[in-house]
Amino acid sequence: MSRTKRMAGVFQTSIKCLLASALLFSACKGNAQHEENSTLKTAFEDKFAIGTAMNAWQISGRDSAATKIIKDQFSAIVAENCMKSGRLQPEEGEFTFDLADQFVEFGEQNDMLINGHTLIWHSQAPRWFFTDAEGQDVSREVLIERMKTHIHTVVGRYKGRVDTWDVVNEAILDDGSYRESKFYQIIGEDFIKLAFQFTHEADPDAELYYNDYSMAEPGKREGVVRMVKKLQAEGVKIDGIGMQGHIGLHHPEIREFEKSLEAFADLGVEVMVTELDLTVLPSPWDDQGAEVSKNFDYEDKMNPFPNGLPDEVRDAFDARYLEFFALFLKHQDKISRVTLWGVADQHSWRNGWPIRGRTDYPLLFDRENKAKPIVEKLIKLTKQ
Repeated sequence: MSRTKRMAGVFQTSIKCLLASALLFSACKGNAQHEENSTLKTAFEDKFAIGTAMNAWQISGRDSAATKIIKDQFSAIVAENCMKSGRLQPEEGEFTFDLADQFVEFGEQNDMLINGHTLIWHSQAPRWFFTDAEGQDVSREVLIERMKTHIHTVVGRYKGRVDTWDVVNEAILDDGSYRESKFYQIIGEDFIKLAFQFTHEADPDAELYYNDYSMAEPGKREGVVRMVKKLQAEGVKIDGIGMQGHIGLHHPEIREFEKSLEAFADLGVEVMVTELDLTVLPSPWDDQGAEVSKNFDYEDKMNPFPNGLPDEVRDAFDARYLEFFALFLKHQDKISRVTLWGVADQHSWRNGWPIRGRTDYPLLFDRENKAKPIVEKLIKLTKQ
């Protein structure tokens, strides 16, 4: 073989090696980018915070599998129950902060957005809040003072550590009128303004939110807009509105949800989707709100999937989640956070509400703590 041919062969071999190296580098780079974007929190990092609710077992570390998912996949957390007033102050002046302290420490250790939920809510407030020693309703002045003490104590304890607070929860009915809770009956609608004022006094830098369900209902949309405009006109600090995302396969209409999202953003506040889950089970009533006081008796026909989902239901589940997340991405300039109400299906309140003993599949991770196919689909959606 001539020297020229040998050199040509060496040159061709070198070219092949360079091409192979380039392809290998490209593949490695691609794999690195894939790894980089293979979690929900990295995929949504430049869009909005992606969060989850934490229960007591996860906060305490007893559910290590779920805790790992939270660390790996989510950038924001909210306490499912341990920061509600009935849990924090079951008796007047007797505060129980152990679990709430662990929750806040978990968020700090993992560099997460920490949301406090919730300061004033009729449903899980302790009974003593509203009554005197004889069991009679307290005066307006007494209830206001109890609200102030509770808020100042709780928010003051976590000043500079909890980023956002759901100050008032579920104070407006679907028709737009005020819910006649004990707070409303004793204080009047001013209880909302006072709650925001007390929270701002306790931590001037925290972001303050109003949170409610069925926010796609036109009547509730209008009622919330009226309430927020009134607060703003009175100089009350309100930074955002939380739209609870307790959705079904057919309710609410996504366009109505979008109308509310746009209407709330037009108020100049942030919008959060705060309690997202997707039930695949039939509803015992026409709407699918989240009124926790409603319960119905168990019937087999209302629990159609005890052993798993048929393919067509799983496909509908994926399509519905994709539809809503496409909406969230469309309005990412208005939305600061989307939070799932739980980690994996076995943790969800949907298994017991509004009918106890059912098997639902509303979250992004299954009962074995494995990511459902929808997780990868949502990650891919962020790249489109």
